[in-house]
Amino acid sequence: MSISSQYDSNYKFKVAYFAGSMRPGIDGVTRVLYKLIEELNKKNIENIFISPIIPGLNEQPTEMYKVPSFTVPFYKEYRLPYSGQKSFDKKILEFNPDIIHINSPCPLGYAAMKFGLKHNVPVVATYHTHFVSYAKYYKVKSLESVSWNYFRSLYNRCESVYVPSIPILNELREHGLTTTQFLPHGVDTSVFNPNFKSIEWKKKLGVEGKTTLLFAGRLVWEKDLRTLAEVYKILSAKRKDIAFVVVGDGPVREDLESLMPNAKFLGYQSKDELSTTYASSDIFVFPSTTETFGNVTVEAMASGIPPVCVKEGGAYGIINDGITGLIAEPRNASDIADKLESLIEQPEHRSKLSEEALKFAQSQSWENIFTRLFKSYEEVIHNYSIKELYKQRRVA
Repeated sequence: MSISSQYDSNYKFKVAYFAGSMRPGIDGVTRVLYKLIEELNKKNIENIFISPIIPGLNEQPTEMYKVPSFTVPFYKEYRLPYSGQKSFDKKILEFNPDIIHINSPCPLGYAAMKFGLKHNVPVVATYHTHFVSYAKYYKVKSLESVSWNYFRSLYNRCESVYVPSIPILNELREHGLTTTQFLPHGVDTSVFNPNFKSIEWKKKLGVEGKTTLLFAGRLVWEKDLRTLAEVYKILSAKRKDIAFVVVGDGPVREDLESLMPNAKFLGYQSKDELSTTYASSDIFVFPSTTETFGNVTVEAMASGIPPVCVKEGGAYGIINDGITGLIAEPRNASDIADKLESLIEQPEHRSKLSEEALKFAQSQSWENIFTRLFKSYEEVIHNYSIKELYKQRRVA
């Protein structure tokens, strides 16, 4: 299935979104969803977001509805919604959506899919988080198999599943997911761009005159942070002209700080702070093998710094190796360190990569991405109505 531009309208449809969390800034998924809300409101598209975690009423940029849930062990920031449709049935029937969009494969997402089937509402999904890769990471083979079976059961009953990177799209298709299509994430170049570079930033951090290597993301082991710590160990032993900077927070921050004792840990940053941090750094390093896309990678590119990612997961899918960034072997700290060192020692090459990375990022506007998404909604709604009419005629 492909997204066409055949349909052109004022977007006269209503969308019900289901998400694992709507707490602003908690992760890359919610950042995407809040950008989506901006575009929905701009286009006057009626919408509602259903989630177990929502901000206070005065902080909600659109209508939101909270469902019952319980705390996830070891991840206090998240809550797992109870399965079943009873928690949202009445609310969604009153809203009367033309299409349902799932943003998490949790029980809430599965219940939303079943609601759509029951009430003849087409369901689409975005594949935001590659949970199967967590099973790989922790080497739990049985969980990996169970996860694929669950994903096929959920996603193959959706009309379309939007996947933000080609490597993950190919992997999903190899495992029998049949309704997938490519739709990348975008980047807000008004927030992330080289103009936010600050000479004072390095001075304040005490790293003036050093090449700064930046990591940004949630601090969880699944993002291959042990590999990052090993890269730190290798390069710190060889060079005194570098500084590692880590942005983000999470349950393993304290452990990671002990493994990277001289790195600068900045914690969670506001949008303005993050803009400056990206633009004022020199190289972005992202060893994660569990991403579906890696929003932080394209944000770094938009800020004018070249990324070094690994050839597994989705983050490397947006990099043209040797042109817009460098791609290293996954879980190979020595190779990642070598790639970083080559950029440290070749500032002219680094500058060329930065220029090309910036050009690529500037072509990935959220407005273009969401226009494609909304046209896909129209196509799905149109095709679904024809399919339902055909079914009714056959029954008659």
